[in-house]
Formats: sequence, structure tokens, C-alpha cells
Amino acid sequence: MKRLADLTEAEVLALAISNEEEDARIYLQFAGRLRADYPASAALFERMAEEEHGHRHSLFDLYTRKFGTELPYITRQDVKGFFKRNPIWLLDTLRIDAVRRQAEFMELEAASFYAKAAERAHDTDVRKLLADLAEVEKKHEDLAAQLGQQIITGEVKRDEDATAHRLFVLQIVQPGLAGLIDGSISTLAPIFAAAFATQNSWAAFLVGLAASLGAGISMGLTEALSDDGEITGRGSPWPRGIACGVMTAVGGLGHTLPYLIPHFWTATAVAGVVVAFELAAIAYVRWRYMETPFTSAIVQVVLGGLLVLFTGIFIGSS
Repeated sequence: MKRLADLTEAEVLALAISNEEEDARIYLQFAGRLRADYPASAALFERMAEEEHGHRHSLFDLYTRKFGTELPYITRQDVKGFFKRNPIWLLDTLRIDAVRRQAEFMELEAASFYAKAAERAHDTDVRKLLADLAEVEKKHEDLAAQLGQQIITGEVKRDEDATAHRLFVLQIVQPGLAGLIDGSISTLAPIFAAAFATQNSWAAFLVGLAASLGAGISMGLTEALSDDGEITGRGSPWPRGIACGVMTAVGGLGHTLPYLIPHFWTATAVAGVVVAFELAAIAYVRWRYMETPFTSAIVQVVLGGLLVLFTGIFIGSS
């Protein structure tokens, strides 16, 4: 996987063309799915898709003048730092606030990409076009934020388009949630396996402590090294890595600390109660910030957690 700094100007233009094609298709998908209930928003997405096609033509014309007609095949999946998108356009039903947030993420990423690419471009024509497109994408981000003002509903909409809230979700909530899920669920099996195998609280505590801290270090480094934040606008990798690592360790330590209680069955009962609270907290965060229906989040998290928990108990008891 390449970094943005490793790309040639031809590859940057080819990547930009690929991105514009993909974004235009996504906006047309949004328009088609929203037209019946939200015609004003559907029209806005059609307009944004038309502009993305215009950007593609401008990029392709410049590419052919500079490098010929043969485009190298490169997509955002081949370049480090792009935001991993949640394909909400494939869902049967779309929530307008989820669509709006997705559009904001897309335009934030596009504006950041063009701005960074323009800084590195040496050719004046390439630099100018990329800088111009960065400005246009910033205006698109404002259009996406205006979606909430065009929809009349009976609910009071949260100010999700605020920049601080968006960056909080990108930089803290998402990596923190990933860590909490990993720490809370993945450590269940080794901790409860050790607990039921030894029926010794101190042994279970040591296994849980090692598993939690080890997982925290591993997940923190993985998050920090996976995305430098240059294109996605997710900020410095270290705050994200720290958030992910700390929440991973917290998730594991939650049901490890009860094993400081000397009496094994009392410690296990308290640990079970803590696990229930952890799974409920994960479901709540997924519902509150990740647009997951609460019932679905509860079922998914509880089912996964119970499977891992019973796996550890079964192995430890055998």
C-alpha cells in the first residue's frame, strides 16, 4: 500500500479520477433512494453527482494532455490514509442523518486529499486544478451540512454537522469503540478459561491483566500505524492510537479486576455483571454514534459476547 507522498503526479490524477467516479455513483445512489421521501435532498445529491462528473472530465482532460490516454489503475484502497467508508448506500432503508454524515465525511476527505496533493504537485497546471478542486469540495461539505436544514421532521436534530462533533467521532469515538469491543469481547475467552481451569482468582487476574494490557498495546499500535490522518482529516494518529489502546485495556480490565476478590465464585459473579454492563455500553455507543439501531446493536454485541464467554468457560471447564 502506497502513501500519498509516494505517488507520481500521473498516479495522483488517476486516483482523483477514480475517486470522482466512485463519489458520483454514491451520490446518485443516495438520490435514488431518498427521492420519494426527501425530494429536495435527492435533487441536491444529483447536483453534487453532476459536479463530480464535471471534476472527472476536467481531471481526465488534464491527464490526457500531460500523460496520454492510458490511465494507471489505482483506487483509494491502494493508498494509505483514506477513510474506510461504511457502505450505508447498500442498506434497504436510509436515515437522512446517516446519509448527511456520510456525505460530509466524503467531502471532508476529498477536500483534504486535493489540498495535500496540490501542495506536492510540481506542475503548475496540476497544482492549480487540484487546488481549485479542494475549494470546490469544501463548498460541497457545506452543502452536505445543509441537508439537515432542508428536512422537516418532528424530531429535534442534534447538531451533528458541527466540526468539533465530527472530528470527535473520527478521532476518538471510532477508534475508542473499536478498542472497547476488542478489549471487552476478545479477552472474555482467555480470562474465563483461566478462571474455570484453575478456579483461582489470582491466576485469573494475572491472565486477564496480561491479556488486557497486551491487547491494548497491540490495538493502539495498529490504529496509530493504519492511518496517518493526512487524507481523512482524522488528525494525528497518536491520539487515535491512544484512544483505541486505552479503551481496549479498559474493556479487558473491567471484567479482570473482580478477580482481585479472593473468593472465586463471588469474583466470577461480579465479573459476569461487569460483562453485562460492558456489552450494554458497546451497544449504546454503536447506537449513539455509529447509526446502528439499538435493538440490532444489542443482539449483535450480546450474541457475540456470549459466544466468546461460553467458549472460554467450556474450554476452561474441560
